[in-house]
Amino acid sequence: MILVPQDKIQKYVARGWWGEQTLGELFIATARRQPAAPAVADPPNRRDITGDAPRRRDWAGLLADVGRLAALLHAQGLRKDDVLVVQLPNSVELHALYLACACSGIVVSPLPMQYRGHEITHVLNTTGARVAITASRVGGHAPAREWHAAFGERVRVMAHGADVPPNVLGLDAALAATEPWSAQALEAHMARIGLTAHDVLTVCWTSGTEAQPKGVPRNHNEWLIVGQSVIDAGQIAPGACMVIPFPFVNMAGISTSLVAWLMVGGELHHHHPFDLDVFIAQLRGQPTDYTVAAPAVLSMLLKEPGKLRGVDLARLKRIGSGGGPLADWLVAQFAEQFGVEVVNYFGSNEGAALSSTPQDIPDRRQRTRYFPRIGVPGFDWSLSNASKVRTRLVDLDSGEDIHGPGRVGELRFKGPTIFSGYFNSPELTARAFDEQGFYRTGDLFEIAGERNQYYRFAGRHKDIVIRGGMNISCEEVEGLLLAHPKVREVALIGYPDAMLGERVCAVVVPQPGQEVTLDELVSFLRHGEQVAAFKWPEKLVVVEQLPRNPVGKVLKRELRSRFVQAEAGA
Repeated sequence: MILVPQDKIQKYVARGWWGEQTLGELFIATARRQPAAPAVADPPNRRDITGDAPRRRDWAGLLADVGRLAALLHAQGLRKDDVLVVQLPNSVELHALYLACACSGIVVSPLPMQYRGHEITHVLNTTGARVAITASRVGGHAPAREWHAAFGERVRVMAHGADVPPNVLGLDAALAATEPWSAQALEAHMARIGLTAHDVLTVCWTSGTEAQPKGVPRNHNEWLIVGQSVIDAGQIAPGACMVIPFPFVNMAGISTSLVAWLMVGGELHHHHPFDLDVFIAQLRGQPTDYTVAAPAVLSMLLKEPGKLRGVDLARLKRIGSGGGPLADWLVAQFAEQFGVEVVNYFGSNEGAALSSTPQDIPDRRQRTRYFPRIGVPGFDWSLSNASKVRTRLVDLDSGEDIHGPGRVGELRFKGPTIFSGYFNSPELTARAFDEQGFYRTGDLFEIAGERNQYYRFAGRHKDIVIRGGMNISCEEVEGLLLAHPKVREVALIGYPDAMLGERVCAVVVPQPGQEVTLDELVSFLRHGEQVAAFKWPEKLVVVEQLPRNPVGKVLKRELRSRFVQAEAGA
C-alpha cells in the first residue's frame, strides 16, 4: 500500500532523504550481526498487568518470535496491505508484532489501551479491518472478551494470555504450535510480495482532544527519517540501553521504542502503564543511556528527591520530554543535580516535529521556551532533518506569512517527515494542507530570538485565553505555575467575562497534604516570576486529578465543560 505520490518518492530518494531498506530488512540484518545482544524486555511488573511473567529477548530470540508470528499471521489469511488492528500494552509481544508486520506487508493499526467501544467502532469503520489482536487481561480489564462481545461478528479476534474466551484464538498456544519462518524465509517473503520502504507500515490515531481520532498512515521511510531525528536530538549511541514509558502506539512511542531502537541496535525496556516507583526501579536496575518522561513526571522526581536515592545516572546524559510545559527550574535542576540535559520536543503523529537540544540551544532557559526555526533560509542547525523540512508561520486572519516577532500564527510543515493524508478521509486531508502543500498543525507559535532564529510555542488554537484583546499562552503560564512548591499539576483555561471577553482560571492538583490559594499563586507569578499582570489567574479550582486522554494530554474541553459551562448555566 503506497500512498505517497510517486513524484514525491522520486524527489526524496534522489536527494538521499529516503532509501530502499525496510524496517524488516534492518531488523534481520541487526539480529544476524548481534544475535546474543539483549534486545527488548517487558515491564518488571508485567504480572500485575497481564498475569504473565516478564519476558526478555535477545536479538536472536526476538527474530524467532517475529518469524513465528509472521508465519501464523500468514496462515490466518492476512496478506500484504491488510489492516490489523492491535490493542496491547507495551510488551515484547507488541514489539514482535510490529516487526512481523514490517516483514509481511501487513498494515498494523495500534490502539491505546484506554480505547473502548466508541473509539474502536470509529477505527474499524475507517480502516475496514477484519482481524484484531489484543490480550485476555490488562489490569482489571478483559479486552478479548469485550472485543468479541462487541465486534466478534465483524472481526476475527485473537488474544495473548491465559483464559482466552471461547471463539477467540489463543495466540500463545497457536504460536507455540507454529514453525517459525527463518530469516531467509522472511527475506524471500518480502521479495515475493514486492514489499518496499514506501509501503505503509502503520496507521496510528491522533489524540482526539477536540474531535474523533484521525488515522495517520506512515510508511517505512517516514518512520526511519523521524527515528534519525530522535537519535540526533537524544545523542543516542549504538547499542544504547533505553527505558521508554511512552505508550507504544503513536509517534512518541514508536519513533523511539521501535525505530530509533532498531537504528542503533539497542536494548529497550518497556514500561506500561506509567508508575513512578516502577520507572525508578527500572532506572536503578540497569544502566540507562536514554529515557523519556513527561514534564509532570520530571517535576515529581525533583519534588520527591528521596525516590532517586541510590539511582546511578552516570550514563544518562539526555532525557526527552514534551507534550506539556517545560519549566526553567526543572531543566536547570536536572543539569545541576544529575548532569542530565533535557531535550524539549514538540511533535505530532502527522510528522511535524521540533527538537530543542543542548547542541542547538545550550541556554537552558531558552530551551524551555524556544525551538529552532528550522526550514527557513539563513539558519543552520545540527539536526539532520533541519535542512530537509520547510516551515512557514501564517497569520490565521490574513493568511500572510509572518517573518518577524510580535505576531502569533499557525506553524505549518512540508517535507519528507510529513504524512500524505489521513487514512480513507479525503475531506479531512484536504483541510489538513494549505494551498502551498504545507501541513496545518493547528499549533500557534511566534518568532523569537535576537536574530529571529527561534519559534516560541504559544498554544493550540483553542488553548489561548484572550483577555481584553491580549493573547495568553496557557502552556506558558502552566509552566511557570508548575515551579510553585505546592503545585503538582496545573491546567489553565479561560472563563467568560462581559467586559474583557475572558478571564484566567487555574485548575490545580496540589502536592499531597498541601493547600493552595489563589493569592499564593498570584504572588508567586507577580514577585517570584515577574509575570505580566494580565496573565495572572483570577480564579482557582482545586481538583484531585486532571482529566487526560489515552496519550496523556489534558482534556481542556472537559475542564471547560465542568468549570466554565456549568457555572454559566447555574
